Amino acid sequence: MTSPTPDVRGARNELLDLCERGLDWRVDPARVLADPSGARPAAVLVLFGELDGTGRLATAHDLDVLLQRRAAGLGSHAGQIAFPGGRLEPSDRGPREAALREAVEETGLDPTGVDILGTLPALPVPVSNHLVTPVPAWWTRPSQVAAVDHAETVDVFRVSVADLLDPQHRASVEHTRWGRTVRTPAFVVDGVLVWGFTGIVLARMFDALGWAVPYDERRVVAAR
Repeated sequence: MTSPTPDVRGARNELLDLCERGLDWRVDPARVLADPSGARPAAVLVLFGELDGTGRLATAHDLDVLLQRRAAGLGSHAGQIAFPGGRLEPSDRGPREAALREAVEETGLDPTGVDILGTLPALPVPVSNHLVTPVPAWWTRPSQVAAVDHAETVDVFRVSVADLLDPQHRASVEHTRWGRTVRTPAFVVDGVLVWGFTGIVLARMFDALGWAVPYDERRVVAAR
């Protein structure tokens, strides 16, 4: 089965609509924060663009999302694939500003080429006690990106949405939290495993956007 091929111009409008209507993350009980008021607010930039950046009418194979690999020495989510982002600072006016600021600091992207489309409901991350707001954005003028601080990020890269949607690249990860086994969505593209918070956000967004393709959720890969 092949992946759907949404019109890139239409895809941007679909993302805008998604930000306006929101979505239910369908959070597993094991991910619920015991005291949300004590969680630290954070935001991530979910940046979509075109692989070639030509601006022409493109297929799903030209649509991509910006990701990075966290450094192995970090205290939480070490070595995992993540969106650019981080905690809100007092100088940030909100999640949109925080997500873009962090993305610039971590990847060196040019913020003038990024169009913030909106925000999605905050998603709890119990393991690090954060409440994270995904900020969908559109790369109107792609710029060069690279890991700026290798103590935090070791690699920055763009992944084709078509590759992420390919049923052969979809799976689930099982891990234990608070004495119970939790299964969450995952993606494996060219040996790169995307799971945890990032995998949940991408999977639910693709579902809500109508881009997802059925896959074998019983296929389990090991978290790493």
